[in-house]
Amino acid sequence: MDKIDQTPRIDQFAAARKLHTPIWLYDIDACRILHANRAACALWHARSEEELQNRDLAQDMSATVAKRLAQYKADFIARDATFNEMWTLFPDGVPTSVMVLFSGFRLLDGRMAMQCEVLGAPDPLPDNLRSAEALLHTDVMITLFREDGVPLYMNPAARNMVGEASAPLRDLLVTRTDYDTMVSGLAKGGEHRQVAEIQTKTGTRWFDISAKRCRDAATGDPAVLVTAIDVSELKRARDQARYLARRDQLTGCYNRSHLTRFVAELADAQATQVTLLYFDIDRFKQINDTYGHVIGDRVLMAMADRAIQLTQDTDAVVRLGGDEFVVVLGATDAASRLERVERFFKALSAPTDFASITVNSRVSLGVSVFDPTQTDVDVALRHADIALYLAKNTGRNRYVVYDDQMGEEADKRSRTEAEIESALNAQQFELYYQPRVDLASGRIVAVEGLARWRHPDRGFVPPDEFIPICEETGLIHLLGRRVLEMGFAQAIAWSEAGLDVQLSLNISPRQFSDPQLLDNLKAYADRPDFPTHKIELEITESVLIGDQDGIAAKLHAITAMGYQISIDDFGTGYSNLSYISRFPLHCLKIDRSFIEQLPASGPIVRLILALAQELGVTSVAEGVETQAQFDWLTSHGCTQIQGYFVAHPAPADDVALLLRPVPT
Repeated sequence: MDKIDQTPRIDQFAAARKLHTPIWLYDIDACRILHANRAACALWHARSEEELQNRDLAQDMSATVAKRLAQYKADFIARDATFNEMWTLFPDGVPTSVMVLFSGFRLLDGRMAMQCEVLGAPDPLPDNLRSAEALLHTDVMITLFREDGVPLYMNPAARNMVGEASAPLRDLLVTRTDYDTMVSGLAKGGEHRQVAEIQTKTGTRWFDISAKRCRDAATGDPAVLVTAIDVSELKRARDQARYLARRDQLTGCYNRSHLTRFVAELADAQATQVTLLYFDIDRFKQINDTYGHVIGDRVLMAMADRAIQLTQDTDAVVRLGGDEFVVVLGATDAASRLERVERFFKALSAPTDFASITVNSRVSLGVSVFDPTQTDVDVALRHADIALYLAKNTGRNRYVVYDDQMGEEADKRSRTEAEIESALNAQQFELYYQPRVDLASGRIVAVEGLARWRHPDRGFVPPDEFIPICEETGLIHLLGRRVLEMGFAQAIAWSEAGLDVQLSLNISPRQFSDPQLLDNLKAYADRPDFPTHKIELEITESVLIGDQDGIAAKLHAITAMGYQISIDDFGTGYSNLSYISRFPLHCLKIDRSFIEQLPASGPIVRLILALAQELGVTSVAEGVETQAQFDWLTSHGCTQIQGYFVAHPAPADDVALLLRPVPT
């Protein structure tokens, strides 16, 4: 190191050389000792002053010590301060604790250096030495304030974090509310703890603050000792965790757990007219199947954004899961309620555009109005769900406002659902069979097995009362398996009786998607008495939407077992005609709605008949009830017909009589 010419100062330091007290002059910027007397050299374990001058003290200096020395320098310049502190030096790695008086020393080049004078040895007790060292190195901010908030002492961590030693307590806390809370807590109990923001040199940060009343050890005057631990990262992590606990990560909406808290807050605020909107996206599964889940997720996010944009401060948008959302309108009256519902419905039902893709993402919506001080949120949610169910069952893409009659009907449905489960266990379901007639021969060539529920008290329950409930609740899996068991048993019995007839059984979309379906069908097909090619499985067009390759493979696997496949209600679904030829189909069944409208629906029916002929499959007209319909279908080449004009569904024994040849 090049020595700095300090000639005029050397004579001044010469007096210090004669003292037995260790004194040295330290260059804060260069981290080197400029001058030292003999006692200082001995303290530093240096054989000579020159050896000590050549030491680079920065090599073993901790970041805390470097920050503290920078604070000294700033105070020397600002107010010619002096400091009397215990320091532990480490000459040759040996800890040596001394009490040192630090003062500023201006060098010839204008820089500020530091004169260090040892006043004596500190209390030799190890705990005292360690506590003093800990106070120097700790990251905990420790500050002693006068009772009026003026700082008396700041440890190095506090000085490094806050900077200005003269800032009063009320200026350190960012908000006046936090300061008033602290003062109030101290006044009540003499101590107080809170998490609050403090203004630091790098901006506002969060601290866990503990304040206690005490006395200044120097004057005996009342004081306040404040310790503060930086918890900014922890608070951010907790805030993020709290946000995620209340939010749906995909859409940013609140989640279900927040819904209960939000409505409780409305009740506490004495809100009495709260409107709950429960909506989902019509045929959302088809959107996922057609465009993929990425587009499906973007539709969900778009719906959430539209709903959020229409909310007010007293509202909340909640995603319950999947494509189901709830909007809570916290402040509504009769005049504005329907107007707001209309605005939500209109915005949510608009198409969703993604670059070159436009998705017709319409919604169905159920509305319930309730008083949160009187009605539980789960009850209000159930009422809105009932209204949503009705909106879907009456055509979708509409909204329905709940009333008590809907609740009564829903209760009836719930009772029916419970009874269906009992009925399945009690084997109250049976099959009736409706014949299909070949128009060319006039013979019954097939029958369709139709589930009937023989209720012990109500008699026969119409299928439209239990089939939809089974579809919605998943009971269709149990009912479907029961239908297959009864149907297979009957088909085998007719085959063994020498009756040549094909049996058609319905497979619901839920059944078709069941991973166990192929195994169940194979178990029946592997039986030695299985009537190969005599059991036809009917699926609807909706089954054909989605993974075309996977669906085709599944259908081919079914037909390879000896089953045949027909499409029920053809013409009402959304199948892509370009894929129809890929599927191993045996029959197209024309939906009864087209048959009812003949001859007006003639062009559509002719188109389906032509398609069946082109594919080489059987065409069946469902719901034939009149002579005129029979005549039209006969004249236009329909293969088979089914309906009340031919025969009503009947028990197996009655149908068997129709199947047996008439004696000649």
